[in-house]
Amino acid sequence: ALKELVEAFKIVVRQETGGDFPAKPYEQLRLAIAAVFDSWMGERAFVYRQANKIPHNLGTAVNVQMMVFGNMGSSSGTGVAFTRDPATGEPGLYGDFLVNAQGEDVVAGIRTPMPISEMRNILPDAYAQFAEIANRLERHYRDVQDVEFTIERGSLYMLQTRTAQRSAAAAVRIAVDMFREGLITKEEALLRVQPDHLVQLLLPRFEPATKQRAIDEGRLLTVGVSASPGAACGQAVFDADRADELGRDEQKLILVRPETSPDDVHGMIAAQGVLTSRGGKTSHAAVVARGMGIPAVVGAAAVTIDLSGRRMHIRDNVVAEGDWISLDGATGEVFVGEIESRPPSLEEDRNLLDLLSWADAGRRLQVWANADYPRDAQRAREFGAQGIGLCRTEHMFMEPERLPIVQQMILAAPEATRLQVEAERLRAEIADAPEARRPDLERRLAEAEERLGPARAQYEGALRRLLPIQREDFKGILRAMEGLPVVIRLLDPPLHEFLPRYEDLLIEVSELRRAPSDGSDNLARKEALLHAVEALRETNPMLGLRGCRLGLLFPAITEMQVRAIFEAACELKRAGVDARPEIMIPLVGHVNELNRARSQLEDVAKQVMAEQGVSVDHKFGTMIEVPRAALTADDIAQSAEFFSFGTNDLTQMTYAFSRDDAEGKFLARYLEDKILPDNPFQTLDASGVGRLVRMAVEDGRRRRPDLELGVCGEHGGDPASIAFFDEVGLDYVSCSPFRVPVARLAAAQAQLTPGGYTTT
Repeated sequence: ALKELVEAFKIVVRQETGGDFPAKPYEQLRLAIAAVFDSWMGERAFVYRQANKIPHNLGTAVNVQMMVFGNMGSSSGTGVAFTRDPATGEPGLYGDFLVNAQGEDVVAGIRTPMPISEMRNILPDAYAQFAEIANRLERHYRDVQDVEFTIERGSLYMLQTRTAQRSAAAAVRIAVDMFREGLITKEEALLRVQPDHLVQLLLPRFEPATKQRAIDEGRLLTVGVSASPGAACGQAVFDADRADELGRDEQKLILVRPETSPDDVHGMIAAQGVLTSRGGKTSHAAVVARGMGIPAVVGAAAVTIDLSGRRMHIRDNVVAEGDWISLDGATGEVFVGEIESRPPSLEEDRNLLDLLSWADAGRRLQVWANADYPRDAQRAREFGAQGIGLCRTEHMFMEPERLPIVQQMILAAPEATRLQVEAERLRAEIADAPEARRPDLERRLAEAEERLGPARAQYEGALRRLLPIQREDFKGILRAMEGLPVVIRLLDPPLHEFLPRYEDLLIEVSELRRAPSDGSDNLARKEALLHAVEALRETNPMLGLRGCRLGLLFPAITEMQVRAIFEAACELKRAGVDARPEIMIPLVGHVNELNRARSQLEDVAKQVMAEQGVSVDHKFGTMIEVPRAALTADDIAQSAEFFSFGTNDLTQMTYAFSRDDAEGKFLARYLEDKILPDNPFQTLDASGVGRLVRMAVEDGRRRRPDLELGVCGEHGGDPASIAFFDEVGLDYVSCSPFRVPVARLAAAQAQLTPGGYTTT
């Protein structure tokens, strides 16, 4: 039988290689060595290096050693063991052992192995020797070892040892335990844990056994892009409004969309998880989900979504609205049915708390958080945030009950503002006009004021209704962060984002025009809305009417927001709450924009504090996200008490990349072909965008030495980017609440390994 097996293998070799199996031992050895070297460029090795950011030109090594045999009878055996449990970090030998077998039998799963502890009973002398050597290896290398061994007729042979791969939980426990055991220093312990791995400890996760059972049962539907880690189960829902409605009844939901937009934020908030068929790791769904700590899988290309039918198709499977699905945001896996998960608790993990306390003692950078709601701010504080670096007011406007008021404000703003400006111009002309011209100018002024009345009433009415809503929003987040700074960004997106899509409205108006009249004014209202949306449409909204430009053209909007902020802060201060608002004016490109905006808004702040009889500590500053702002930072620092670098938009404008288009069209190819070393939206481009940041820091501080400097883009939670921000001298980084512990550890590591970022 053995001869027949050998002959069969020879035939396979001949078919695959076109030649006979080499008979000379030297040629066999040469081919074996070449095979190991060739494996370096195998697909699996390439993908592994890509995922772990290992350079492709590093190369591999080949060890040639004498063969020993574990299949020589009952006194022989083989095994693979770890000096500590790689899943939990628990001390003690952990691994597998087989009697009368070769090492490949263990690794390949040809036979079911027994726990390494059984070796103590079967081969006690060899076990005692192995345990002593394993302990010596760990103490020598001062790290957990992954050891392979063979026993040949009672003699123990150590085949190899290497530093062991380990889970996030194990990495933390092992680092802390080894410090306590005196094997490593506290600084070494901090460097033993990859900051990104901490995310795995802070989000709900599936019970491993339950998840494996679901895979075995064939319930794995597809695998997409892991966008936001964590486990989520819920009923599929295909509409954000529907998700918001069902979420109020505390139903567990998964929002399923082809892609998401700001219109879907309220549905995302109501859902336990998000699944999209399009998008990448920096798509809207991914960015918002990470910021909110919501598990998300994006870019699940195998999923076809039928929005009108409220269902999705994955090959032969159909998931309808109301069917249960489960997402693993850490792996991108999507399952049908419910899988049991468990929530994390930072307080329960004593080892993690110790590690983070050491990190806090060793870092220079403060760590703040991006949070738009009080619950997010509270979560950030629990995770150790020292402030809020970005509170986005536009997300508050997207709440369903507020959106009609916001839309009323938007529809009235252009006309009311235009007529107001026209009336003021006519009054100025009348004051300087000759007597003969005055009657005509006064007539035109009266006409303008007559038209202004209704438009202003609608505009101011909407603002009056929004004011108390915004005030309560700001009270909640300022109260949650009592004693800590809260940077509130004034309205930033283009106004059209708060209105229905132009194409959808056009279809709706066309259908209403064809339908018999029902006597209502529905058609007239929809036509007015269509005209307003058409007037606000822009060729390139990202570079259009948004940010500080909105506040300069429609000052009443941002003045309302500032009034709401200071009324909230004054009310809290009277109640004994230490509120510390910092008002951020977005998208400034020229110092004159900031001068005009700050002058208007500071007058409102002073007026509110005078009305309330309360003085509130506050700052006015700007977001540096336009390259020109970075280039003229010395001028801008004259009017700004703080800079917050918006590195997402700064990267887009510096590269001339649209983030969504780049992700969907060419960025993956750029990374694959090494045109770019990293995704610039995930890790800051230190040579280009970073140079602008460095220039702005140096010029800004030269003009204003006490200038507060931070970053609030996605890069604020990226360890490699944090190393750069630490080196250039920022005061803080701001990231999503669930990445606060990551940033705390990364900031400490930045102090221990200066220059730990790439500049290629």
